[in-house]
Formats: sequence, C-alpha cells, structure tokens
Amino acid sequence: MPTKSDRRASSAALLLDTHVWLWFFEGVTAEIALPVVRTLETAGRNRRLLVSVLSVWEIAMLEAHRRVRLSMDCRAWVRRALQVPGLRLHGLSPAVAIESTRLPGAIHGDPVDRMLVATARLTGATIVTRDSRILEYAAEGHVTALAADRGPRS
Repeated sequence: MPTKSDRRASSAALLLDTHVWLWFFEGVTAEIALPVVRTLETAGRNRRLLVSVLSVWEIAMLEAHRRVRLSMDCRAWVRRALQVPGLRLHGLSPAVAIESTRLPGAIHGDPVDRMLVATARLTGATIVTRDSRILEYAAEGHVTALAADRGPRS
C-alpha cells in the first residue's frame, strides 16, 4: 500500500539525493527500484525533477577523491547531467542554509544531507534517496521522502 510519502511523490517536485542523481543519469537503474525509475521518468516529463547545487559539489568531490568514477570528465558529466529533460538546478539560498541548522527532530550531522533535507522542506519537494537516516527522518514526519532502494537482494 502506498505511504503518504509515496502518494505525495506523485505530484510534488522530486529532489534527487546525490547518489540517485548519479545512478539515474548513468543509467544504473539496477540500484533504484523500478517503480521509482518510472516515477522519475514521469517527473522529468512534467519538469518536476530537482537537483541541488550541493549535489554538483558532492559529485565533484567524490570524483576528485576517486570515490566515484564518472563516464566522462567531471565538468562534462555535470553539464550533461543537468541537461536531463525536466531537471532543474536548485541553488543554495540563505533560507536553506539557515533551515539546515534548525531542522526539527534528530537527524545526522552530514551538512550536505542536512541542506538537501532543508531544501526539500522549504520547496515542498519529496526527496528521493536510499539513505536510511533520511528515510528514518522522513518516517518521523519531518520531510517527505521516496525510498529508492530495490529492497533485499538475492
């Protein structure tokens, strides 16, 4: 049965967590549940996909530290990944920066995740993630999330 988060995701903008953006653009859909891939494709057709500028920074940092390998030069990758139909880049605003320091409830201290959650809260977007800490935070009702995980693997 769809959860409140799943139902809201069908009409709200979808903010892609960094790893989901990477997998979706690279076509590594084996990492994302098939219904979520379909939801992302539909959201793209309706111009409802968001990526934070912080995810751009995070991808560049991960690539620079050789923690991810991109299919092309990082600058070219970002340029192309931001051209996905229906995708909009969301900048870092003072409101997001401040909100990230005042999030209700208990959420971990990763600053990028805190700012992504703050962005989702302030824009009314649903964050699409496999991060268990963000999903737990969403289960507490502080943000709307869509779990991208494929579930148990054999």
